Amino acid sequence: MPYESIDKLQNALGKKVFHYTKDRKKAAGRALGTLIEIITYYLLKTWGFNNSTSIERGLVEYGNEDIRHNVEYSLHPIINEYKIRIPIDDNSITATRILKALADKSDVSRFIKKNNNLLDKHNVLRNACTVGESKDSFLLASFKSVGQQEYEIRVFEQMQKPYTIFECKRVGVEEGNKKGPTTIEKAKQGAYVARTASSLQKIRTDKGEKYGIIYRTDNEPYIKPYVELMEEIIYSEDTEFLKKFILTVGVVSNHGNWFTAENHNKELEVLAQSYDWLIFLTDIGLAQFIDELILNPSRKYVKVQEAFISSYTADKKRNVFTKVKMDFDADAVLRQYFREKLGTIENWFNVIAPEGKALAELKNELTALCSKNWKEIR
Repeated sequence: MPYESIDKLQNALGKKVFHYTKDRKKAAGRALGTLIEIITYYLLKTWGFNNSTSIERGLVEYGNEDIRHNVEYSLHPIINEYKIRIPIDDNSITATRILKALADKSDVSRFIKKNNNLLDKHNVLRNACTVGESKDSFLLASFKSVGQQEYEIRVFEQMQKPYTIFECKRVGVEEGNKKGPTTIEKAKQGAYVARTASSLQKIRTDKGEKYGIIYRTDNEPYIKPYVELMEEIIYSEDTEFLKKFILTVGVVSNHGNWFTAENHNKELEVLAQSYDWLIFLTDIGLAQFIDELILNPSRKYVKVQEAFISSYTADKKRNVFTKVKMDFDADAVLRQYFREKLGTIENWFNVIAPEGKALAELKNELTALCSKNWKEIR
């Protein structure tokens, strides 16, 4: 690891970028949370799930649609896909322009237009850009290619109901404290969303064994050991089981607060018992990302450093380094970095739950869910 600890790296980041703040380490800690979200998002993109991914979309609870939770990332079935072309000029690529170009390929009148720009005049990209929404689906736009005179853009109609959600959780430890003050609150919040998202519910025997229960449309219960039942649903074609099933994935990174190599603290155990998958971003992974892209980047990665620093200077005009809005050139560099180092990046993560599983198995499960015939299932 290029730094002795995350604590040392956080101090270095604070000194180099957040020197103007009253509490530079605390400011750097907040930025670390954003970096974890960005790493998760670009891993999903590199795995091939860009077209299915939405950001901060509301998720209704299973069996209780009066309550809705925003989740970091949700993966949705794709109903339709279109390709359009937009001329390259000095104007923003707005939802209005995209829907106008799409009008001869689809009935866009059934969608309510959203006031989002896929690319604005400041060269800022909106990831997972929603341009229209209906009761049952919504339209997302992303770039396919950039030519000399025009952009080729893909527009995807996604179902409202996702097949997977990803939530990122990190709590820093302030100077003088042994434990972050909101750790347990964040753990419980994440656990609640994970437990209420899907039709596959968790139950326990008096011996502590974890079982899953899912109901068919006639309210007939089906019960099996949890992981066994989860896998059966994921790899089946059973419409009754898949219709309201959502795979829940938690990504945590807390560096000694929730987790040590020898001890899973209470908060981490709460999350591990709630999410279907819980994966941990290691100190080594986060440190390598920060060192190679932000603190000491090579020339080909410098656009990422520039976008990060410009977003956190004292006189910043706008933040162009978030999971939602990203500098256009920095996005291209991040995509290149993840393609080139995918094997290394996958090794940044430890699987906490299900016990004994590898990250490759999560990717296989996402691929299996993505490839279902969702038009028939819904």
